[in-house]
Amino acid sequence: MGGGPSLLSKPWRDLAHTNEENLDFMKSYHPRNKEVKNLRILVHGPVGAGKSSFINSVESTLRGRVTGRVMTDSISGESFTTKYKTFKIQKDPEGFYSFIFGDIMGLESTEKGVNIEDIKLALRGHVTEGYKFIPGKPLNEGDKDYISSPTLDDKVHALVCVIPAGSISLLTDEVVKKIRDVRLVASDMGIPQFAILTKVDEACPEVKKDISNVYKSVYLKKQVDRFSHLHGIPPNCIFLVKNYQSEFTTNDDIDAQILSALRQMVDHGEDFLNNL
Repeated sequence: MGGGPSLLSKPWRDLAHTNEENLDFMKSYHPRNKEVKNLRILVHGPVGAGKSSFINSVESTLRGRVTGRVMTDSISGESFTTKYKTFKIQKDPEGFYSFIFGDIMGLESTEKGVNIEDIKLALRGHVTEGYKFIPGKPLNEGDKDYISSPTLDDKVHALVCVIPAGSISLLTDEVVKKIRDVRLVASDMGIPQFAILTKVDEACPEVKKDISNVYKSVYLKKQVDRFSHLHGIPPNCIFLVKNYQSEFTTNDDIDAQILSALRQMVDHGEDFLNNL
């Protein structure tokens, strides 16, 4: 962090809405485009970045209790997600929130991780729920899990790259290229793109002491700028998040980070649908 201050006196980013305002927005949200039942958000990134944990954390925040429905693994070093899965979040006994998350196998430098062509097919809506990723063998037209004529509801409406905040400089050239390739395809389709920098408490000691310091951290601001420069995603579309992992109860400051990111995804995804 150098010889300067590690924390700024004021946050370098203000969260625009209160948790209550964001929760009310999520509860009332429905896509205006009648071709779409749910806004589809695809989460991708390197193995171990916290993709599945982020989806769990969103559910924890929205339900007001820590959940663990999406299986995660912090030991193996390989992707724990092997199938294309989508997750709806219960809003009340009668229904679900009007957005769904897609979770896929992690990116790796080797041929072990998800095939980049499979991510591109998922963006375009060609991949069936439950499709099992086979490293080195992408889905092909004519396969049983290939959707030949996807509807707008099958396609992705917002793309989210998840990266540990302290690992940006450690990404291999091959993983950086894969992230870039996915981003270029999404850009061609007009899909809004975001990044979630996770494990902020592990990356910055001042945030570990007090999670409310997250947007005062000089180091984390540099990581946001570094990721933006590396991948071309604007800083205002890059969010800092601590996932729920060791906690037993939800926390207002953690919720605020998650809700702020989620609202931007839904807002921009809705704009994408309305511009079609």
